[in-house]
Amino acid sequence: MATVFEVLAESRRRRILDLVRERERSVSELVAALAMSQPAVSKHLRVLREAGLVEVRAAEQRRLYRLRPGPLRELDAWLAPYRQAWDTSLDRLEQHLDEMALDEMGRDDGRTD
Repeated sequence: MATVFEVLAESRRRRILDLVRERERSVSELVAALAMSQPAVSKHLRVLREAGLVEVRAAEQRRLYRLRPGPLRELDAWLAPYRQAWDTSLDRLEQHLDEMALDEMGRDDGRTD
């Protein structure tokens, strides 16, 4: 079975997740939104279902797909240290910009360092 990372490497699968995150969608709605063939959408849905990222329920003649966010925790856990590094970099950038602004204010006041 493919990992969440492998499944989400495909851009059309990410787009399907975006659509079913908003609300349940039928295959025909996904076909229309993605401008893809029904067999292609069904293939992607099967991969997403096998990875546990979507679930399906029958509603009369239609099958409705919705997001199962649980498996995304694996991805979130993997991203956590990168998110922390990004936040640290942004904090350093903010500090640098603040220092530059203070330096500019000092020059505007006619002071020299």
